[in-house]
Amino acid sequence: MADAKVTSLDVARLAGVSQSAVSRVFTPGASASKATVEKVRKAAAELGYRPNPLARAMITGKSRIIGLVLTYLENQFYPLALELLSNALQDKGYHVLIFMAPDIHSDIDKVVRELMDYQVDGIITASVGMSNDLTNRCAAAGIPVVMFNRGQDGTGHSSVTAANVEGGRKAAEFLVAGGYTRIAHIAGWSGSSTGRDRRRGFAETLEKNGLAPLATVDGMYKRDIAAEAVRGLMARPERPDAIFVGNDYMAFSVMDTLRAEFGLTIPDDIAIVGYDDVPLAAWAAYDLTTVRQPVNRMVEATIETLLSKIDDPSRPAQKIEIDGPLVLRGTARIPEGWTR
Repeated sequence: MADAKVTSLDVARLAGVSQSAVSRVFTPGASASKATVEKVRKAAAELGYRPNPLARAMITGKSRIIGLVLTYLENQFYPLALELLSNALQDKGYHVLIFMAPDIHSDIDKVVRELMDYQVDGIITASVGMSNDLTNRCAAAGIPVVMFNRGQDGTGHSSVTAANVEGGRKAAEFLVAGGYTRIAHIAGWSGSSTGRDRRRGFAETLEKNGLAPLATVDGMYKRDIAAEAVRGLMARPERPDAIFVGNDYMAFSVMDTLRAEFGLTIPDDIAIVGYDDVPLAAWAAYDLTTVRQPVNRMVEATIETLLSKIDDPSRPAQKIEIDGPLVLRGTARIPEGWTR
């Protein structure tokens, strides 16, 4: 048998079960008795049999492959999200096919078209958008899409995000309560729903408290642009006494620039609040006060939404927002009555 290709029929004969029973044993989520599983796996090990997922896909019409599209991994939030998404999908019996693409519609559309060629069962896009044409093509092909950490109106796709408007509100309320009045905002990319929503929640809350942002600058979610933005803020006649930064990745750059180039002490000279609560935010070098993106709950909701849509294509799209707390650390004074 070692020189011949072992088939599921060979395993079935040796185990004394039907070929469909062998298929059930090696299909994640399928039902088989403990005795059948033991017999089939024993026979498979003896024969050196390994199931062929491509052949199964041709029979069932399901590849058990999920396509995952990301734009970048420099932001510490995304390697963590990628690990959690991949592990959770593998636990559900799915394989993950990862594609990287710049956040440009033409490039993302090309990547998603390639994923469709792989006959994926579903697609997760992490903080990227899709054109209406590609949205329609995915729908026509019966391939559900869930947008992770990005919303997009009018696509018909499900999305899972943090409650970004509420997060911006929490950052503003905290800084106002701390007595800061010259509050600037280095925002996330205005072309993303996350950047727009955090900016809106922040600005509306300042307005309710009789304030306006000292300045709002689009940091594009990029480290070098955030550094240049804070240089511009420090060159103003009236410097900010606090900055709300649209994500932690940019906030680290802002803090490094303020310390290295301006010799400022945080929070004595200026306060910084970030967004995401990546693991690095808790390091002593940064000790960053930040709004937490509840990444574990976001991942769970993304996978549950996608797999439910795969099982039942008639399920309507969902827009899920998950609230996260403001995590108090050492980059801004803590208002009276607030506790870590």
